[in-house]
Amino acid sequence: MSTIQIDRLLETVIRQDASDLHLSVGRPPTLRLSGKLRSLQTKVLDSDDMVALMKSITPERAQQELQEEGSCDYGFAYGDKARFRVAVFRQRGDISIALRLIPDELLTFEQIGLPDICKELIRRPRGLFIVTGPTGSGKTTSLATMVDYVNNNLDRHIITVEDPIEYYHYHKKSVVNQREVGADVTSFAEALRRALRADPDVILVGEMRDLETIEAAIRAAETGHLVFATLHTTGAAGTITRVIDAFPTNQQAQVRVQLSTSLIAVLSQVLLARVDKPGRVASYEFLVVTPAIANLIRENKTFRIDSAIQTGRKFGMQLLDDHLWSLYTRGIIAADEMIDKGKDPGDLTEKVHRSGGMVGRSELDESDVDTSKAD
Repeated sequence: MSTIQIDRLLETVIRQDASDLHLSVGRPPTLRLSGKLRSLQTKVLDSDDMVALMKSITPERAQQELQEEGSCDYGFAYGDKARFRVAVFRQRGDISIALRLIPDELLTFEQIGLPDICKELIRRPRGLFIVTGPTGSGKTTSLATMVDYVNNNLDRHIITVEDPIEYYHYHKKSVVNQREVGADVTSFAEALRRALRADPDVILVGEMRDLETIEAAIRAAETGHLVFATLHTTGAAGTITRVIDAFPTNQQAQVRVQLSTSLIAVLSQVLLARVDKPGRVASYEFLVVTPAIANLIRENKTFRIDSAIQTGRKFGMQLLDDHLWSLYTRGIIAADEMIDKGKDPGDLTEKVHRSGGMVGRSELDESDVDTSKAD
């Protein structure tokens, strides 16, 4: 395969509006469309194809990292049509590549269905706002929407630390500086330490992946900055527990106090395939830290947070399963999809049966995507 064909594959991803492209030896190029994998009707890739494909899109720095570490991540712009986030890795001696399409246009709160209360919360001058969810659940998109809202409406100095940079933000009402781990700075923790000296108002931490970064993010939120960060957790209560558990036991009581004063919200999300039209929809669990919830965090009673979210509807809070149920009853998602992504599958199944619905694996066997043009 030559660069011409990688261009054709990327064109296909954009044209079909796929979220990902998977390239692996022994299989034709495969798209992820509305959450499902679909093979392209083109040739099965061999080892030589994979090496050629990798070399045609991977910068020198990343190729060297692949050589030394066995994997590398980077982002690149495909002309002015789109950007891609790429993961290249070795498996069974061969190369595999996963490319994620990063949409060019920044979406609005309304387009992605973010709770309206977010707009009020991100006007605050300080605090920690955590966005969580499994990989591929749209965390980056939600954060980009929030940063863009700040950029359009408030005069702030925004510093983002990402690995790699996905959405590009241009200076609007705010000044935006985006730093890429590996290219502009060595690590998230180092970038956060340096950021505090650069007079920031808003800091985005692409991922709180180690104790040092979590500590630095909490400290930045405490010292008068608005900090956005992500974690790979599900559920608001689970996220708080996960942050506290990252610390040694003798520091946990102090961290609970710090979180109770600095945390402003946790947005936990999952992406689901729609049944009403092509595409996907996000479902959210949303926790706003009220004085009552701050008390639960301080007193180590995170197990009571879910019921506090249920009674906190007037603050814009909602539980994931309640939002999933609302999407299901409005005919937007299927029962199976709701139960797969829910926190209490048993309870959701029972509700479906009680409402006279059916739960069954009736997934249609959709044929492979016809893209002979990708040859």
